Amino acid sequence: MAERRRVKHIRSLEERMAEQAAKLKEKASQLPGGKQRDDLLRRARIAEAGSHLSEWLTSRGLQPPK
Repeated sequence: MAERRRVKHIRSLEERMAEQAAKLKEKASQLPGGKQRDDLLRRARIAEAGSHLSEWLTSRGLQPPK
């Protein structure tokens, strides 16, 4: 049986998702308007939303999202 590959992350999930969103926005800004750019911006919004939801779920007070 093959061993499962383990990855130990240094940064939090929220930080990694926010960084991914920033990279996607940067790539999208370099493209002309069109389907590919819209897809990158959609993926960036999803990454940002995931980052905010993860932050909210792990917060102590579970405040509603703003």
